[in-house]
Amino acid sequence: MPADLLRLPARDASGALHVVVETPCGSRIKLKYAPDLGSFVVSRPLVLGVAYPFDWGFVPSTRASDGDPVDAMILSDVGTYPGVVVFCRPLAVLEVEQNAKGGGRERNDRIVAEPVSARRPTLGLTDRVRKELEAFFLAATAFEGKELRLLGWGPAGAADALVREAGAGP
Repeated sequence: MPADLLRLPARDASGALHVVVETPCGSRIKLKYAPDLGSFVVSRPLVLGVAYPFDWGFVPSTRASDGDPVDAMILSDVGTYPGVVVFCRPLAVLEVEQNAKGGGRERNDRIVAEPVSARRPTLGLTDRVRKELEAFFLAATAFEGKELRLLGWGPAGAADALVREAGAGP
């Protein structure tokens, strides 16, 4: 029987954040975990010429204000595969507002993290990398009717607070 990846703990005993990879680095389609199938399904293709720059996934045992688990992008020089759990440390949170499915606007913030086990230095969250991630998220949602608005960047502590507020405890 497949494990329900949504119910895994959000953190390990050391406090590292668990991120379940949905869409791997380099993918030109967005994958989404479907717990009823115990598998990953195609959510949608990305706009021509756009691919995920890093692994994309979610923090299990959380529920963000949009009703889905908290989103996370893993900065790493190597990609993994759908269903892999990566132990991470949050670096920052990109604060985002978008159209809600039922009308109005809602927050859909995204954590940016790096693997705890990274053996090589990551790119780091330089101003250039932040701007490129902003451009990616805008391009990845083009033609989806989300009308994404970037509100700014919060520090690692804000990412931890987002996880706590989404129901994952301390």
